[in-house]
Amino acid sequence: MDFKEAMEFLNHLTKFGINLGLGRIEELLSRLDNPQHKLKIVHIGGTNGKGSTTAMLAAILQKAGQRAGVFTSPHLHSYTERFLINGVEISRERLAGLIEELRPHLEDMAAGGFEHPTEFEVSTALAFLYFSREMVDFVLLEVGLGGAIDSTNVAPSMLAVITNVAMDHMDYLGHTIEEIARVKSGIIKTGVPVITAATGEGLRVIEETCRQKDCQLTLVGRDVTWEHISHSLAGQNFTIRGSRAPYENLSLPLLGGHQQVNAATAVAAVEVLMAMGVAISAGAVGQGLADTRWPGRLEIMLRQPLVIIDGAHNYDGARSLRSALDEYFPNRSIVLVIGMLGDKERAKVVAELASAARAVVVTRPNSPRAGNWQELAVLARRYVPEVYLEEDIGEALNKALSLAGPEEIVCLTGSLYMVAEARELLLKLRNKDQ
Repeated sequence: MDFKEAMEFLNHLTKFGINLGLGRIEELLSRLDNPQHKLKIVHIGGTNGKGSTTAMLAAILQKAGQRAGVFTSPHLHSYTERFLINGVEISRERLAGLIEELRPHLEDMAAGGFEHPTEFEVSTALAFLYFSREMVDFVLLEVGLGGAIDSTNVAPSMLAVITNVAMDHMDYLGHTIEEIARVKSGIIKTGVPVITAATGEGLRVIEETCRQKDCQLTLVGRDVTWEHISHSLAGQNFTIRGSRAPYENLSLPLLGGHQQVNAATAVAAVEVLMAMGVAISAGAVGQGLADTRWPGRLEIMLRQPLVIIDGAHNYDGARSLRSALDEYFPNRSIVLVIGMLGDKERAKVVAELASAARAVVVTRPNSPRAGNWQELAVLARRYVPEVYLEEDIGEALNKALSLAGPEEIVCLTGSLYMVAEARELLLKLRNKDQ
């Protein structure tokens, strides 16, 4: 099986959709001799900021001399991005080989009367197998959806991180913050330390779960705090005051005030690992944050005109994006390109972002969940008269570039599927210019 065949096989598994529950993944892992039990796992959940926090923590561990395996989803350009060791993607050949190895187990399960594992369950099992064979020091395991019955939750963890709780994936997780927080709190295991930057009702549920399960809770914003120093288009500087030490004048190349919260969350996790005996210096914290890369999040792709992409795929993400645009570009006009999946809070996202734009180009994410994508245009016209529909993402990008004046900003946001496609096109444009 080569990489192309492996991807076709995985793509075929998407027909099983999102099918929550742990029975299938537990059965599959038992046939693989439970590789997840051989790993030291930091389990990272939350509505937004999971990926950024994971990337920061991984970079810090690497600078501390640890081998950190990272499993995240979805990917931007290649499936191999989901499986990293010290920032290096799994090779296509290795990925294809592991899928070929898993295939007979999947067929045996189906023949034996088990439900067929989903694509995400297969990739989760693959991650455990890969990282256990590579004998990494730590695995940073990002939750796929929710927590309690997400396939990553079969793993024993040494530390649980819940970045925050906001409204997203309501069809699966619940229709109130309390319901969603209960699902996300499912990754909290008895006696295992917990870190969160959640607030309000979400925090109340997490605190209650920690009391029930006798877990030490570190609260970002109370036990670990941060102070903004400065920011520019190259990144931002701030100080984090941890429970063990202050980390002065840190530098982070990611944009947006919300990334300072994510950095404080990553540092809180580092300090818990230090308390467990893991050797991590303040220097490694600073170097790791300075070296963090997390594409597709408030990423500047072109300078003339200034083009920014951001995967703000839900209302909470849209609020963070709007706040960053207001902070970094207070007097600059914006041409917004937006495409969202049908299961998101579209009206609230459009209200947040279109109200800041001079013109809006609505496009269709390349996903079966795109639904009635044109509805965004109807919503956008409530806030801005100049609204265009371009189904093709390339055409939408070209339209926005043609509309933007020399001092205006083009901002592409919404579904990560859409952002990934736009990023690929912009990278080609950038390389051509250079």
